[in-house]
Formats: sequence, C-alpha cells, structure tokens
Amino acid sequence: MPAYVSSTAEPQWFARPAARAWTCPPAPTEVRDFHAALSGYVPTPLTELPPLAAELGVERVFVKDESCRLGLPAFKALGASWAVHRALAARATRGDATAPVTLVSATDGNHGRAVARTARLLGHRARIFVPRGVHPEAVAAIAAEGAEVSQVAGAYDEAVRQAAEAAAAPGALLVQDTAWPGYEQIPGWIVEGYSTLCAEIDEQLAAAGAGKPGLIAIPVGVGSLAHAVVTHYRSRPGGPPTALLSVEPTAAPCVIESLTRGEPVSATTGETIMAGLNCGTPSSIAWPHLRDGLDAAIAIPDTASARAVGDLARLGISSGPCGAASLAGPRAALTGDGADERRAALGLGPASTVVLLSTEGSAANPATTTADT
Repeated sequence: MPAYVSSTAEPQWFARPAARAWTCPPAPTEVRDFHAALSGYVPTPLTELPPLAAELGVERVFVKDESCRLGLPAFKALGASWAVHRALAARATRGDATAPVTLVSATDGNHGRAVARTARLLGHRARIFVPRGVHPEAVAAIAAEGAEVSQVAGAYDEAVRQAAEAAAAPGALLVQDTAWPGYEQIPGWIVEGYSTLCAEIDEQLAAAGAGKPGLIAIPVGVGSLAHAVVTHYRSRPGGPPTALLSVEPTAAPCVIESLTRGEPVSATTGETIMAGLNCGTPSSIAWPHLRDGLDAAIAIPDTASARAVGDLARLGISSGPCGAASLAGPRAALTGDGADERRAALGLGPASTVVLLSTEGSAANPATTTADT
C-alpha cells in the first residue's frame, strides 16, 4: 500500500504500511544490565486500561507509565545516564578521567533535568539551555539539581544552537538528544539508553499474556525515543509485525511534515502545552529510522492532549501533556472521519493489543489542561 496523506477534513496524518517489512540491527544488549545496576532502578509500570480498549475498538490497551523513572518524572534518565556513562568512559580512554566536566544540553524540560541529575550524582557540573515556553516550575526543577540554567528567548532549535556553542569551551561536554551532521555519537548513545524501556514492555506484556503488541503509540519531538522504538521492533522479525505510530503537536509537526515531503525539514513551531514535544527539526540519526520504520504519524491539537491528561488521571495514570499525546494520537487515528482507512493502514482489528507510551508524569512539565487550541 502506498503512503497516504490525510485530506484537510481529517487529522494531519501520514501512513506508510510498508514500514512493517523494514528491518534494522538491534540495540546493544548491555544497556539493560547497566540500568539494572543503577541505584533505584525498577521497571516502570505497564498498566492495562480496559475502558480505553473498548473506546478504541481493540482487545487490550496498556499504558507504559513513565511518571517515576529513576526518581524523575519522565523517561529521559534512561538515555542521559547511558550516554554520560559512555562519554565519560571515552574520556577516560583518552586520559581525561580526572579532568572536571561540565555537561551541557538544551531542553524543553525533561532531558535537561535528567542530564543535570546525572551530573550531580556523578560529581560533575551542568549547564542547561531552556527555550521560551517551558513552565517555570520545570525550569526551577532543573536548577534544583544544581545546574546553571540559561534561558533562551527563542525556540528549541535556538537553544540547541546556543548549547552547542557553549559546549566548545574547555572541559565542557555536550549531551544533546538531537543529532546533526558532525554530532551523532552521543545522541546515538541516548537512543540506545531508551532501549531498556522497550525491553521492559516485552517482559511485561509476556507476563500479562498479551504477546506482541499490534500498535505502539509514541510521542515525538526530535524523534529520539521513536528511533529507539523503531530499532527495537524492526530488529525482531518473525510473528505478526507491530505498527508504530508517532504523535506530535499540530504546533510542532516536524516529523509528519518531513515524512510527507520525504526528506527532513524544519517546521516553524508555535505555542503548545506539549512543551517537551515542541521541536522544529528531526534528529539527523533518527530520520532514516523514522522514514523507513514508522507506519504512521499524526499531529494533534492541545485540546486533544488536555482531554487525554484528564481521562488518564481518572483511570489512575499520572500523565503530562506530552505523555498523554500517546492516547490522543490513537483516538484521533481510530475514530472520526477516515478512521476505517487509518485503522486498516495500521493493521488493527478487534483482537489487537495497543501500548501507549506515557513518557512523563503530570509533575514533569506543569501546564494548563484547558487549552483552547
């Protein structure tokens, strides 16, 4: 089936069902062992929510609840901890093990706090660049980790540019979760770190007797988590394939616009309660995996995310606007005008299992849940 792009009467949507036949090498197996050895590591819950299964017309729906991961209210510590571990090991190999380090990053909230926490635990400094639109409580949480916070008047891409410039200083190390030509090794390690989340899902679904998921819904900013999920599920051929759906704000649709055009593009971003997804350019190392391995992409308005935050809360799941996008996206895809065609593109039926990646808790990026756009 060829790629399908929605009409103006339907949600902003792109589908490429041929993605389920694409394969790639797996992530390194030692990542899970590294995380398991960290103080405070436990797998985050995978919670079944039958009311959502009934609403979406599938057999089972599970939510991967990342509201408390290694003591932080989002999944980002998985990537930051592994990447810093690898980067500091590389410095030691070069004979720089005793030199002081300042970890530098740009963030919409969660990644920067994870880098700052990792720096503090390891006895290093951190400098975090924060673009406009990040909630003051999220900025304060980064500063509370002991980081120097530099607030940027521009959007996320400008914060990334300033962080990269600052990291050129002696003793600085850029730990950024987006890649560009010439800066790809550390972002690649961050992606590897997220593989632990996917390995946990496999084990938890097996324990629940659910088998292989029919659909995974993934909130996307620059696409690093989606890169990790694509790598995990496209490196395991055999059995029914898993459809992978990316979800992003209509105010920052860089992935869906890139997929539609067939090449990575920078989207002009606006204001959104989904602050952690407010990114304008896909990561360069993520792009080939997103292009070839994602089955579909959908963009959602803030009102859809806000509704999902409230619905998940009533079902006992603490989710911020970014995490709740993983419910809002499948809702938009599987209901309303054109739903039958979108469901067919995803290969979903009444016996399917759906997993929603709730990537942050409500404490991660506090925001109103009554947005008008």
